[in-house]
This record gives sequence, structure tokens and C-alpha cells, in this order.
Amino acid sequence: MKKRDIKILLVDDEADILEIVGYNLSSEGYQVTTAKNGVEAIEKAKKHKPHLIILDVMMPEMDGIEACEKLREIPDLSNTVITFLTARGEDYSQVAGFDAGADDYITKPIKPKVLVSKVKALLRRLKESENPSDTIIKIGELIINREEYKITNKGEEIILPRKEFELLSLLATKPGKVFKREEILDKVWGNEVVVGGRTIDVHIRKLREKIGDKSFKTVKGVGYKFVD
Repeated sequence: MKKRDIKILLVDDEADILEIVGYNLSSEGYQVTTAKNGVEAIEKAKKHKPHLIILDVMMPEMDGIEACEKLREIPDLSNTVITFLTARGEDYSQVAGFDAGADDYITKPIKPKVLVSKVKALLRRLKESENPSDTIIKIGELIINREEYKITNKGEEIILPRKEFELLSLLATKPGKVFKREEILDKVWGNEVVVGGRTIDVHIRKLREKIGDKSFKTVKGVGYKFVD
């Protein structure tokens, strides 16, 4: 996918952030749309169907956490990457962000060039699997379509945020194998973006709620595995 085809929605109530960050992303060749609050973000996301949403947390009318939750309920945006851009770096706000369905978390202030670099890293995740044999994964009544980003479990379709989908896909490629935390972070989040230590745990908890607690086993001090 070429840069000119990639759509980014930048959401922040600070005009300076919208202007500076928007300018730098537009200069890179991306299609950039801006919004000043969560309500406006949802309206524009439905209209433009962005590939990436950069979402501030503290905003009027509707904060970023609530907006993210509502964005994740829109089927057309199931493949959209969402990252929070906020000055709040406390653990609880990061966990709340991941609970809401965010893929990543960027703390500001951040230099525009560094942000552009992180955006490039996030957009690399849009690439579809190049190996057709890995497109469909079937384990019992669980069917994972990696090309269409669709999950069917016991005949019921389940919509997962991108990071939950990629984490499930990774673990399901080799049921019974223990994936170390470092390997999971590298393959699902990539080494270009630094995420908090609780990131994997939060996403596993969400998958347990949606797929089934017995499908995921924690190997203390090592990592996780998918159990058929």
C-alpha cells in the first residue's frame, strides 16, 4: 500500500498538536483528517474509514477511552490500528487504554520526527500475510481467517481489535507451544514500539473473556500457550 493511499485520523483537543503533527504526517504523503474530540472522531472515522487513528485521552465531550471503545464496536474499523497519544503515562491509564481496544500507547511530548517514525512502524502491521497456507487456521470449532481478520468460534463470529487478533493468531499457529513474552512482544507489537509490561497480560485477559478461559494457559515466568 502506497503512502498516498493510507488514511490517518488525528484526534486531539489541542490545536497546536493537530497543526504540527498533522503537518508532519501530511508532509510524509499520508491522507490526514483531524478531529477535536471523541464524538467528532467517531463521525469522521465512520466516514473516512482510516487505517490508523491517533487518539488523545483527555478530551472534552467524550474522552479517548470511551471513543476507542465505541470505535471498536464498528465492524468497518475492525482492522484499524488505534494508538493513544497522551501526556498521561500512569500504568492505570495505559491499562484502561488497552482494555478499550487500543493497539499501542505513545506518550507526549514527542518530537514530530519520532512520532512519524512510530507511525511508520504501526503502519507496517497493515501488511497482510504473504503465505496463503497460513490464511486459515482451524482448531476445533475455532476458525481464524487471517486474510479477512475474521474469527468464528462455535459458529459465532467474533470481532477482535487488531492486537488481540494478532496475538490469538500467533498462539493458535502452534497449539501447545509456549510462546515466551519476548517473542510475543516482538512478533505482535514489533521492536520499533515500546509498550508496557502489562500489555500482553491485558490482551490475554480480553481474549479469555471472548474465546474462553481454558483456551489460554499461563506459564509463570515464561509466557503463554494456546490449549486445544
